[in-house]
Amino acid sequence: MTEHAYFVFNGILLGVALAMDAFSVSIVNGLNESKMSRKKTLIIPITFAFFQFLMPLSGWVLVNFLLEVFKGFQRFIPVTALCLLLYIGIKMILESVRKLKAGDKDEEDEIVLTPVSLILQGIATSIDALSVGFTISDYNPLEALSVSFIIAIVTFIICVTGIVFGKRIGSRISHGAGILGGMILIFIGIRIFVTGIC
Repeated sequence: MTEHAYFVFNGILLGVALAMDAFSVSIVNGLNESKMSRKKTLIIPITFAFFQFLMPLSGWVLVNFLLEVFKGFQRFIPVTALCLLLYIGIKMILESVRKLKAGDKDEEDEIVLTPVSLILQGIATSIDALSVGFTISDYNPLEALSVSFIIAIVTFIICVTGIVFGKRIGSRISHGAGILGGMILIFIGIRIFVTGIC
């Protein structure tokens, strides 16, 4: 394997590893909006891909130019992800329970992902990628940019797959999807937190 091919292969593997949380959240979004438009089906993965591109690159900048600041901030990464995902997950569960209690079975009244919630999801699922700055700290600027771009492409592809899969399941389980989706987000937040402090 050539050095260039090895670099790309490593970038793809890194992208797959980093995209797993975004993949899970994409499934949740598909569960909650089984009638999601094609435009939104693309906007969500683009948002996740953008943050997965931004975070490793930001981590590289911090490690190379502001190492002490980054080390101080790094311990707050798991807590930040946990708080964001707990907020989104609990909100989703409460909205679903409220609709179930009201007896509203209208499929058009699904829990719709707002732009603010999408941005919070993007940050929460990618913030741990800041730590990749240590992994790629010896890369030159072009290499750091390239690997971040590869991570973004992999994230986009994986997230589109997650949304399509979630939409298919969501169309079958109706409002129960909101409760399931909220529980999944809370679980992801707890997993990121536990992994980050261990």
